[in-house]
Amino acid sequence: MRINFTDTIIPVYNIRDCTGAADFAIMRMEPFEVLGKLLVPHRQEGYNITLLLQGKVTRYIDFERYVIEGPALISVGPEQVHQYECAENAQMICISFSSDFLIHEMRGWVMCWECMFGHVVMNMDDDSLRELLVYADLMMEEFHSNKPKKDVVIRNLLNAFIVCTARMRNTTLPVLNMDASQNRLVQQFKVLVDTHFRDKSQVTQYADMLYITPGHLNDVIKETVNKTAKQVIDEKRVTEAKRLLFWANYSLKEIASHLNFEDDAYFNRFFKKHTGHTPSLFQRTIREKYN
Repeated sequence: MRINFTDTIIPVYNIRDCTGAADFAIMRMEPFEVLGKLLVPHRQEGYNITLLLQGKVTRYIDFERYVIEGPALISVGPEQVHQYECAENAQMICISFSSDFLIHEMRGWVMCWECMFGHVVMNMDDDSLRELLVYADLMMEEFHSNKPKKDVVIRNLLNAFIVCTARMRNTTLPVLNMDASQNRLVQQFKVLVDTHFRDKSQVTQYADMLYITPGHLNDVIKETVNKTAKQVIDEKRVTEAKRLLFWANYSLKEIASHLNFEDDAYFNRFFKKHTGHTPSLFQRTIREKYN
């Protein structure tokens, strides 16, 4: 299958678009339900965890093509571009949720999604699948019920599900070792970067919005994610540039403008500095890989 690169803005689906629910949804999906509009490259506003119970799916997520056989867990965060290619005898449980839906102390885990999950796909054995199914089935039952306070129950079950997933990956999250003020600062910084990375690229701009010094912001971010605040901002901009280069038929000038670079020459230098390749070479190489 050739990827259908889009000449328009990559669509963003929210949970309500797909399920009719607001902040959380869980559903079992059969092969004929998996595809549909998910064949189109798209993003999601919130987070998505897919438990592939059996069968096989082929799915593009950002710049990689994954052929995934169940049992497996697939985790995708906001901003990531993904597209299904095909599904063969696939049965899956899809969980979608906003970061606001989580219990407060868990938001730091998901805000640091790349730390927690590391890789998009986690293969698992039958015992691990059974453990996660316990929580998934309970969430499903609550979601489809009319019981009072069901959101409270689902939130706790979702948090337990995420903890179990992290344990299976042998993941230690630095967020858990921070005091409350550090945890809040990391979350606020991550939200601000996700919101403003296209038009704000300097640490001082984020420090001003957080009413702290750039030095203090750098110290906390460096301690928790082992990167400087500037690295976090730049990586976000580079990743978005890669997504646009791969998925959209924009010119370099249009991408540079979209990411608020002074001109396409500056964008070219920035991209090469962080990737070792020019934008044009990256685009040609990654597209030739899959087409």
